[in-house]
Amino acid sequence: MTKVAAIQMVSGHDVKANLAEAARLLKEAAGQGVKVAVLPENFAVLASGQMQACGEQEAGDIPVVRPFLAEQARTLGLWIVGGSMPLASRPDGVAIADRVRACCLVYDDQGREVARYDKIHLFDAMVEDAHGQYKESNAFEPGDQVVTIDTPAGRLGLAICYDLRFPELFRALRAQGAEWVCLPSAFTWQTGDAHWHALIRARAIENQVWVVAPGQGGQNSERRRTFGHSLVCDPWGKVVSEIEEGPGMALANLNLDYLEQVRARMPVWEHRRL
Repeated sequence: MTKVAAIQMVSGHDVKANLAEAARLLKEAAGQGVKVAVLPENFAVLASGQMQACGEQEAGDIPVVRPFLAEQARTLGLWIVGGSMPLASRPDGVAIADRVRACCLVYDDQGREVARYDKIHLFDAMVEDAHGQYKESNAFEPGDQVVTIDTPAGRLGLAICYDLRFPELFRALRAQGAEWVCLPSAFTWQTGDAHWHALIRARAIENQVWVVAPGQGGQNSERRRTFGHSLVCDPWGKVVSEIEEGPGMALANLNLDYLEQVRARMPVWEHRRL
C-alpha cells in the first residue's frame, strides 16, 4: 500500500502566495508519509486573465511554476502531480500563439518531469452562480492524448476536472492499464453540489480504479466559489477519505491487492460487449 494525498487549496490571484501555500501543504503531506501528492486544478494560477501571460512564461526560458514543482519533489522526496497550469506550447514543443493548454505535469521524487497531460474536455457552460458563464475554449486549446504513467502507487491515469463527465476517457485510461486515476479540479459550488460525488463514484465503479480527486474548495474570489470536497474513492465506489472546505488534504493508502480482488470477483472488464 502507498499513501497518497489529494491536496485541497483555495487559490487566489497572487501566484507567489499560491505557491507558498502549495509548498506548505506539500511539506505537510510528506511529513505524514505520503509518497504521491496531487495538487488541484489551477493551484498556482486561477484568474483567467493571467493564463496567457503565465503560459507563455512557463513555455519560455524563465519559468516559475515548473521549477517550483521540480524543487518541491526533489527536496521532499515526493512524487507530485501538478494539478493543472497553463502552458503556451504543445507537447511537441510547438508554440501556441493565442491560447494555452491546461497541463497536468507529473514529477518524480528526483524532481524530473516524467509525464504531461493536456486537458481534453473544456468547460464551456452556463452556471447559476455569480460568475454566470464559463468558456474555457476562449483561453485554452484542448489536448488530444490519453496519458498514463507508472508511479509508486501504481499505474496512474491523468484527467482534469470537466473530463469527469466523459466516461470514454476513463475507459481509455483503464485500457492503458490505469489502477488509479487523479482528477485535479476546480468545480463550481453549484455543479459540485449536484454531481461531484455521483460522477466520481461512477467512474471508480465502472472502471474498478481508485480515484484521487483534489479540488479548489472555498471562496477564491468575489465572483467564484469552488466546491471542494477533495476525496479518495476506492474501486468499489466507497469514499475512504474526504475534506469538505478550506485548505488541507484527504489522505489514503491505495491498496492494489484490494483492487485486484474487486476486479477478480466482478470481472466487468471481461464482460464488455460494446
